Amino acid sequence: MSFDKTWYTLDEAVEKFGVELSMILKWVDEGIVRSEDLEKKVIRVNADDLELKVQEMTGI
Repeated sequence: MSFDKTWYTLDEAVEKFGVELSMILKWVDEGIVRSEDLEKKVIRVNADDLELKVQEMTGI
């Protein structure tokens, strides 16, 4: 069983995945990365979606 976080705040995601905030928000807009929104503002993003996209970009 994994105890890794499933959702990250934007600041956490930027730090953990080394991706610029603008890129993460672009992926959210494109539907590549799921997000949890509050009053039309992204507050958390899905870690699994981000990890898959970063792996796709880096080939790792």
